[in-house]
Amino acid sequence: MSPDSTLGVPEGDLLHSRVASDAGETLAAALDTELTGYAVFEPQGSLLGGGDDATVVTFEAGVPVLAYDATTDCGGPDALDALDAAGPYRVELFELAAADLQVVHRDETHRVPPARPADRLSTDPELAERTRAAAPDHRRADERSSVEAFLADADRIEELKREARREAQSRAEEWGLTGQLEE
Repeated sequence: MSPDSTLGVPEGDLLHSRVASDAGETLAAALDTELTGYAVFEPQGSLLGGGDDATVVTFEAGVPVLAYDATTDCGGPDALDALDAAGPYRVELFELAAADLQVVHRDETHRVPPARPADRLSTDPELAERTRAAAPDHRRADERSSVEAFLADADRIEELKREARREAQSRAEEWGLTGQLEE
């Protein structure tokens, strides 16, 4: 898959192409080298089936900026769902000049909070914190606004509470503790 066909990202210089079992390895490599460019992740199913399934994550100075999933045609945090625990991945990492990504990075619909890819995809618990620390101040606001948006979504919070109550009731019935629950 070419990122050009989905995000308008120009072709970069290939740094490496390999199979990785943990997407966090690539995220850490991008952060450690302060990569400006992008990674193309092809999940296991695509490797075996030869499909065009792929997720693209762009980086600025090693910090993730955008994510796009070609299979679902969605961007932002939802694009990371296709990669959740689906390893191994074929990963291609590309370097690209910051000026070449400038227009693409203005696209708010595909933006991800800086540490979200590490939170969702890495087995390294410290990677998300390192990514947050490396993010510029204006990008740290993306992290806060993401949490604030969730907390402001009263309907979603109520649905989570209802779901938790249903699960607790189901478990109580399963374990013979129905008299112990209070409404």
